[in-house]
Amino acid sequence: MTNIAICAPATPITRDHAAALEALVAAEFPTHSVTFHEQCFASSGHFAGDDLTRLGALLDCANDPAFDAVWFARGGYGSNRIAEAAVARMNASARSKTYVGFSDCGYLLAALYRAGIGQCAHGSMPVSAGSEGGREAVRRVLRWFAGDNSGLEPSLDGVIPAAAFNLITLTMLARTPIMPDLTDHVVMVEEVSEHLYAVDRMFFALSSSLPRIAGLRLGAITAVPENYVEFGQSADEIARFWCDRAGIRYLGRAEIGHSAANRVVPFGLAGPAGAA
Repeated sequence: MTNIAICAPATPITRDHAAALEALVAAEFPTHSVTFHEQCFASSGHFAGDDLTRLGALLDCANDPAFDAVWFARGGYGSNRIAEAAVARMNASARSKTYVGFSDCGYLLAALYRAGIGQCAHGSMPVSAGSEGGREAVRRVLRWFAGDNSGLEPSLDGVIPAAAFNLITLTMLARTPIMPDLTDHVVMVEEVSEHLYAVDRMFFALSSSLPRIAGLRLGAITAVPENYVEFGQSADEIARFWCDRAGIRYLGRAEIGHSAANRVVPFGLAGPAGAA
């Protein structure tokens, strides 16, 4: 039995979201147990409770030896506000867990990976269980929790370490106290709801701040708003341009992003959950 704790380090989910995941797990994954922290349903302005509430819930889940994994309920914005304090307060039980999320929760994955706490993975989150496409993305994570690697990003080879982030999240992480050392990693980035000129601007900042990485892969760039004038380069061309300018190997596309096609990317070397 894999006991999975769920908390919301950024924005809240509804009880309908929780019920959708619980139904999916009960029907298809009898070797898993999911427990939603009550904080997932809290609200304080934009956030799932104030910073102390969200921090407390994360520590409740991470430090409890009864749980094998911590799954972040959804992204949005806010996990960066508690990430540094969280890793400073995590105990020995927290160090043996698996942590899964993506988008804004990349801040927490970065902080955990930097601190060497547990096994981190980019993967879809419980909030997606309410739609048919989202359920398949969630199934990939649940299968991975059970040791099934079929939902991993196909380019992972188990030889070169990797990490995956939302583009703006990684751009904002650079040169902060929670930025992990990504030297010799394949770094994968994706983005949602940003103009292509903003994607270009983020690559400008990021390409000059990354260490000597093994290469970069571009995931999906989705829900791009319509601008008053065409930018003139595709997302792929933007990534190639800045990689060439910075001397970074551009390795092509990755199957990650804010879509049902989102794949699991364990930080470091690819493997089943708990294999770190």
